[in-house]
Amino acid sequence: MALELLKADKKKTPSDIESVQSTVREIIQKVRDEGDAALKFYQEKFDNHAPETFRVTQEAAASAKDRLPAEVVEELDFAMEQVTAFAQAQKDCFSPLESFIKPGMSMGHRVIPVDSCGCYIPAGRYPCLTAAVMSIAPAKVAGVKRIVAVCPPGTIGEINPGILYTIHALGCDEIYCMGGAQAIAGLAYGTETIQPVDLIVGPGNQYVAEAKRQVFGKVGIDFLAGPSEILIIADHTAREDWVAADLLAQAEHDPNARVCLVTTSRELAEKTIEQVEVQLKERTTEKVARASWNDNGVVALVDTLEEAIEYTNQYAPEHLEIHTASPRDVLEGCRHYGSAFLGEDTAEVYADKIAGPNHTLPTSGAARYTGGLWVGMYMKVQSHMETDPAASRVLARYAEIQGQYEGMDAHRYAATIRLEKYNSQS
Repeated sequence: MALELLKADKKKTPSDIESVQSTVREIIQKVRDEGDAALKFYQEKFDNHAPETFRVTQEAAASAKDRLPAEVVEELDFAMEQVTAFAQAQKDCFSPLESFIKPGMSMGHRVIPVDSCGCYIPAGRYPCLTAAVMSIAPAKVAGVKRIVAVCPPGTIGEINPGILYTIHALGCDEIYCMGGAQAIAGLAYGTETIQPVDLIVGPGNQYVAEAKRQVFGKVGIDFLAGPSEILIIADHTAREDWVAADLLAQAEHDPNARVCLVTTSRELAEKTIEQVEVQLKERTTEKVARASWNDNGVVALVDTLEEAIEYTNQYAPEHLEIHTASPRDVLEGCRHYGSAFLGEDTAEVYADKIAGPNHTLPTSGAARYTGGLWVGMYMKVQSHMETDPAASRVLARYAEIQGQYEGMDAHRYAATIRLEKYNSQS
């Protein structure tokens, strides 16, 4: 592949992963040993927040709407409607199955939601108002009986009213004002106040991600999400100002966010780099976005769109935008991405905020083996089978042969004892 980097990212030195793992391990153990007392200890230590109770009442949650501008309520209502509708459309693709593979041999599956889930809703650098929508709405559509939301107090000492309004409006059963690895531990193992859940979903910082990794097995998790990413495939038809704007929209998430342009046009590449500098100076979030761009921004020049597709599949980005003359043709070759946005009119920020597809997506190359958060993640596909005596005779004969060969005598006998019955009736 002919590749020229007009802007490269900085090489990373290995982070102290063991330090994070050790810290999280200690937090989880303390929560397991001390319950609510440990939650309060860490809440005061990390968030300077020491409430009498972590539980947010439904009355307090309902009042959050009164603290919001009308246009914000309207926007959040629109987002909830969109995300719910998309989740419902995805659920409609699921259906129970009953199939007669051979005469007398029925096989099928049921689609059953998990009983309970914990939705981690981040509120760090920015109060991402629709993060709650992305995790709670599909859980409701899936039919989860008990939905628990945890959200840190942030800098205001309480859950942001926009987030709290959304949590309440979606019908969340329990709301707790707490965050960090300790919140994950509380959801997984339970405390005096919190009953444990079956599944934990939602993004967070490196400590939250590590906590999810450590409790996996005790509970299910969606996946481990890292800093945000975007890759834009563009040809000569793209607008450099729109490309730059979309790169910086992801860059402002986090200094560790990764942003990349891969293009067949040298002119577009050079103009985009110039335009990024122009737009950075205009953004109130310049400090964060510039750190991301300087350290993790990449502009790659390739000869053909086929090479751009190959580069993209190696990168496996969280978000993929395609600014080309025929975006759907390009998409056909792309296999590894969290969510795709086709054509320059389809800004990724739409899905980040309100459009409908979920914005909780795989990062750090995880798109090679998983998709993003969706209604199916809250549901279990559980198989079943039923055989009549004639079909059972066929299966028993083969099971007897295999059990005998493997030396698994009890398996063999479970088949043989049935064959003896059928043969006696012949």
